[in-house]
Amino acid sequence: MTKIDTSFDTRHIWHPYTSMSEPLPCYPVDSASGVTLHLEDGRTLIDGMSSWWAALHGYNHPVLNEAIKNQLDKMSHVMFGGITHRPAVDLCKRLVEMTPDPLECVFLADSGSVAVEVALKMAFQYWHAKGEKRHKIVSLSHAYHGDTFGAMSVCDPKNSMHSIYEGYLPEHLFAPTFTLGFDDEWDDSAVDELFTLVEDNADDISAIIVEPIVQGAGGMRMYHPNYLKTIRELCGHFGILMIADEIATGFGRTGKLFACEHAEIAPDIMCVGKAITGGYMTLSATLTTRHIADTISNGEAKCFMHGPTFMGNPLACSVALASLSLLDNGAWESNVSRIEAQLKEELFVLKGHEDIEDVRVLGAIGVIELKTPINQEKMQAYFVENGVWVRPFNKLVYIMPPYVIKEEELRQLTGSLVNLLNRPDFKEFLA
Repeated sequence: MTKIDTSFDTRHIWHPYTSMSEPLPCYPVDSASGVTLHLEDGRTLIDGMSSWWAALHGYNHPVLNEAIKNQLDKMSHVMFGGITHRPAVDLCKRLVEMTPDPLECVFLADSGSVAVEVALKMAFQYWHAKGEKRHKIVSLSHAYHGDTFGAMSVCDPKNSMHSIYEGYLPEHLFAPTFTLGFDDEWDDSAVDELFTLVEDNADDISAIIVEPIVQGAGGMRMYHPNYLKTIRELCGHFGILMIADEIATGFGRTGKLFACEHAEIAPDIMCVGKAITGGYMTLSATLTTRHIADTISNGEAKCFMHGPTFMGNPLACSVALASLSLLDNGAWESNVSRIEAQLKEELFVLKGHEDIEDVRVLGAIGVIELKTPINQEKMQAYFVENGVWVRPFNKLVYIMPPYVIKEEELRQLTGSLVNLLNRPDFKEFLA
């Protein structure tokens, strides 16, 4: 069999957040099964990334494979305008059942970024239908909500793409990031600045958007549930919509089915994606309340103004439904609890290391925050040489493995992290 043309890849294919003039090496994957990536050269890597949060059941899962195959024999795609089909109906029914009670209207989209775009448009169109011009969104510093223009506009204004696209992005309002960790003692003064920001701009604010409990790509921060409770109370008090971006945290990653459950709150709009299909296909959903849906639908436009070509793709909906059915047996909960306990035991030994700012764990997420940015190419090569797939960035070395990972496989992952930090030449792996 002809090998993957890596020279063409290097010369012509733009990978996420990489340079075409100085591209980082890419490792050719031939196949994947369970929690293992099989490289073309015969090496195997234990996957610590779940393909960026998505492959929660591992790879090549027989139930998910069967769902795809069965649907493929019927139809791979059909437009969703004026047509419906069983995979979409059954999936949306399941999403309504498993998400917080007030959420009962589902808009299917193609990716996490698009789900956020949809959520923002819902918020703006809701207020437009009510005859109010509210053009501001409140977000947090260190937030990350996606790479499309609307989603970028509510990402961290200093540490994201804002500076490059200044003048093109809408200008929104940013509160300081949350400083109290998940297990810290609560202090009411921690939300003073957020309260002042909302109070001073309440008449212009359409919604507050937040990643519940865990800020993802903006720094992998894990914060106190009372922040969420405060946002819910603020939104209720000032009549502002609350958007929960559960794209990364949804479907069990933090130890709860949805991270909002840690605070026992329900948002007005919720975005889900990534793990929804078990990593098989791109799909996302934005859910909202009947009140918001009716208000939009009875407004000037008489409809919600969005409609992706591949909305409700039957293949994606079928595998998503199968993925969610795998969560129904409850095994994910004990697996995530087991992973969390092992991550704490094996990573917390690094606390106090001279090069480490912090080590934090929640659910099936383990994070090592360094004091200095990493040399990505060199550190990536180290992990591959040690038989694991870990994709560090900036100052973060983190893992979020599939829920089906075995104890010894996880130990290989954590061991590679600990051994790296304890190398006498570790500083050579820093930028």
